Amino acid sequence: MNVLHFDNIEDQHLGRAIAMQAAQQPDATFIMDGSCHYSFAQANQKINDLAAGLAALGLGTGGRVAFYMGSAPEVIFLALATNKLGGIWTPINSDYKGTWLSETINRSRPHIVVTDSEHAPRLAEVRADLQAPHYVVLGPNESLADAASFDSLYQPGSPEPDMTGQSYGDTCAVLWTSGTTGRSKGVMQSHHVWFNAVASGDALYATTEGDIIYSVLPMYNSAAWVTSILRSLIIGIPLAMDRAFSVKTFWERVDYYGATQSFTLGAMHMFLWNAPAREDDAQHSLRKLMAVPMPADVAGPFSDRFNVELMPQGLGQSEAMQLVITLPGDSSLPAGSCGKPSPALEARLVDDEGRDVADGEPGELWVRQTRPFVIFNGYFDDPQATAAAYEGEWYKTGDMLKRNSDGYYFFSDRKKDAVRLKGRNISTFEVEMVARRHPAVADCAAFGIPSEVLASESELKLDIILKSGEKVNHRDMAQFINDNAPYFFVPRYIEIVDRLPYTPTNKVQKFKLREKGITDATWDANREGFKAQR
Repeated sequence: MNVLHFDNIEDQHLGRAIAMQAAQQPDATFIMDGSCHYSFAQANQKINDLAAGLAALGLGTGGRVAFYMGSAPEVIFLALATNKLGGIWTPINSDYKGTWLSETINRSRPHIVVTDSEHAPRLAEVRADLQAPHYVVLGPNESLADAASFDSLYQPGSPEPDMTGQSYGDTCAVLWTSGTTGRSKGVMQSHHVWFNAVASGDALYATTEGDIIYSVLPMYNSAAWVTSILRSLIIGIPLAMDRAFSVKTFWERVDYYGATQSFTLGAMHMFLWNAPAREDDAQHSLRKLMAVPMPADVAGPFSDRFNVELMPQGLGQSEAMQLVITLPGDSSLPAGSCGKPSPALEARLVDDEGRDVADGEPGELWVRQTRPFVIFNGYFDDPQATAAAYEGEWYKTGDMLKRNSDGYYFFSDRKKDAVRLKGRNISTFEVEMVARRHPAVADCAAFGIPSEVLASESELKLDIILKSGEKVNHRDMAQFINDNAPYFFVPRYIEIVDRLPYTPTNKVQKFKLREKGITDATWDANREGFKAQR
């Protein structure tokens, strides 16, 4: 373990970080990829050799490298090599294809596009639509005739690139949002954003000598970088990585590496929880797990069954990775709370007119930096979207939260997804949580339909996908929600659908549902005479 310290904050830079680790603990393990291990010194030399090859292709300050590939140590080498040259790396979701893929790459305006053998055929399908000057493939290539070999970029024995003039506030990565509320946007991240987020997150893990991080997160996801890859780099402990999550082998792989820390996202930990119980469920090396989101009623039993300490959950987004956090040693955290605002931010909860709301009332979270470069540098090539995201110095997060009298915050909904009816803000997130408890429901999405009475308000609609072979009566579903939640959670409109409009990251694009609106298949509680009981 070797936590990096910088005498001058402006020297915080990911390229400098790997060079420092290589100098301060050259033989310590950095990456474990199955039986293939890299020390910090070995990794740093690979990165320097690769940087020389990228420079030979013309990559320099401000140049962009897009990678469309599966998880591999070479992705880490590529990102850090790009940063050593003053360049910017941008991950492209490896599930993207077709027009979505080509448009995301072209909007990144990359100088170099890097892929691998597995994803090269899909890239080849849209090659005619792409505009980058250079293409590189890791592994055998039978699809992209004009692509160079990844291995050919290495120039063995290359010296450290000159990083003079590069600073902590420089944009080092562009991360594309999932596009759930509209067109996706490229979030420009500085070096310091990563350092700040790593420090805050690692404080919760309370990392000590001998800790090993285990990551199965895809490398196009910012969570993989902030919780695992860059935390390993900056804190100076080993990163054990596998290509993908497997519920069957997760605990076996944890023990294979002797891993003590991990992070799971989405449904990963629920798959572990729903797997058949085994006598050895609690017998493994993992000690601490951050599982986001973890249902409150599952957290305790999960911790007991697997003998693992669950880290508190906070609130972040690509634009501001550390919005609401739990400070180490906070024993007063209420159930369901995501903590208090990061010390690096000032925070407000405001109504639609920008007025502060009272404790207990939902409001949009606005934040203002108390020091530079702790939130994003704006949206790539999109000054209008950047301007729209701010009210003066205040960044408008789009997240609706509530605050109690002790200053703890509770997530309510995304603002664009919240429904305002009869003066009340209804959390579609909470409505969906109730509907999903019905045994016939596979997935659902709640959203607003413009009110016929008042233009500023909306009626609640719920689109439901049923489990295979299941049937449910619309009235019975409305009654189920009425029996298990406040009466105003009962949707006026319910529709059984075959599919929902998912992004490639499996998030529902509710703006498309709002555009679809009411159809001939929509059940209307008012028309059918159903009245929710208070």
